[in-house]
Formats: sequence, structure tokens, C-alpha cells
Amino acid sequence: MAKRPAKKAAADQPTLFDEPAAPTPEPAVVADEPPPGPAVDPALVPANFPADWLAALGGEFAQPYFAELRKFVADERKQFDIHPPAPDVFNAFRFTPLSEVRAVILGQDPYPTPGHAHGLCFSVRPGVGIPASLRNIYKELQDDLGLTVVKHGNLEAWARGGVLLLNTVLTVRAGSPNSHKGKGWETFTDAAIRAVNALPHPVAFLLWGSHAKSKAVLVDKTKHAVITGVHPSPMSAANGFFGSKPFSKVNAALEAGGQSPIGWQLPAAV
Repeated sequence: MAKRPAKKAAADQPTLFDEPAAPTPEPAVVADEPPPGPAVDPALVPANFPADWLAALGGEFAQPYFAELRKFVADERKQFDIHPPAPDVFNAFRFTPLSEVRAVILGQDPYPTPGHAHGLCFSVRPGVGIPASLRNIYKELQDDLGLTVVKHGNLEAWARGGVLLLNTVLTVRAGSPNSHKGKGWETFTDAAIRAVNALPHPVAFLLWGSHAKSKAVLVDKTKHAVITGVHPSPMSAANGFFGSKPFSKVNAALEAGGQSPIGWQLPAAV
């Protein structure tokens, strides 16, 4: 695993953002001002965190478990190569404000390969080769909806189009999948799923594989659509992922609930 030279400990409280500063995406515009959430020290809130997500999740940042998580990730960054880079950890929330969520795809944790992860499940940065699971997703997308398969693996357009691309664990040590499992991220992302569940409009949850399916208990199935299926990984895709038509099922569920469908066609270039 990639170990980093030790950094000098910061005098201030350790944060998740102790990496060198990097540009962060512009927050999407939220049409209506959300109700105020619990008072939270602004120093604990990620940069450009959408106001409606803050109203729903702000209290999590002040909880003891999150302070422990914050310290754990900061300590890991001092010793190891951690992904995604600190400014990208919360991109799923930045790109898809709570009020705009119409569909949710759940992943497990970020890609542990350096340069791949950027805060959206299954998505990779521009210029990175398309991972095997995402190639299978693209194949099913083409078979399901007849869409053009793009030559990149960046799913930001889906996120900005209302698809919350959420990993249940938001950081990982390079070369070590699941290395940040059980450190507190699951408590935070479960709170995010509950916040989506509380939305007044119906949402389609697309849950692939046993890990994602385990989160179905957090969803009110009388209000929202829960579409489960086989994980698109090469080890399991041939056993039921191919031919499952998940994307048309999501759009049918949204339209049945009075919502506009997701525009699944990705741009040719990013």
C-alpha cells in the first residue's frame, strides 16, 4: 500500500481537508431556500456544501462519531495515500442538492486506484480508463435504452441531472479496498439516505448487489421505488445484471410518480 511521509501535525483541530487546496466544483443552484438546520460551526462544514443538504445533515458534523471519523481520516492522510483527494470527498452532495435528487445509485467505497476516485460512485476522472463494472453498466445502458456508449467514465452529468451517486463509505486507502469501512462513514451516509427518504417527491433507488440492497430498510417503499439487482462487477454481471433493464425501470417509476425521467445519455466528452 502507498505510504506517505509523515506530515507535521496541524495546530488546529484535524479536518478532512488537510490536503493542498484544489478547486472545488461550483455548487448547484437550489431554487427554494431550505428551512434552517441545526446550528453548526462553519469550520466543520465542507466547502460548497448545498444549503438543503446542510439543513438535513448539519447536525451530523457536530456528532462525536463524526469528530472521531474526521480525526481518523486526517491521521490516515498523514501516513497514506487516501482517495479521493480531500476537496472531492463530498462531491456527490455538491453535484446533486437534496431537493434535486430523483434517483439514487449506491456504491460501497471509492476506487482505491490512485487518480480514479472523485467522490461519485462508479465514476472516474476524465482521462482514466473505464473500470470493468462501469463498462458493464454502459453495456446494459445501451441494451436497455439504445443510448450511445461514451469513451470516458465520468458520470458527473448523471449527478447534475438528479442522480445521487453515493458511496456508503467516502474515503479509502490506496490499494486497500474497504480500509475505511466501519469508521463512521456508514452512519453519515445512512443519514443521507434517510434525508432522501424524507423528501416529499418520489425517488427511485437503484440498489445493485448485497451491500446496496441492505440499505433498502431505510427506504419507505410505499412512497419511493426500490429497484434491486445483481452487481455489475465482472464476477456477477452475467448472472442477472445483463438484461435487467434498470435504467428504463427507474424512468418508468419516476414517470409513474409524476417525476420527469433521468436523462441517462452522457456527453461524448468531458
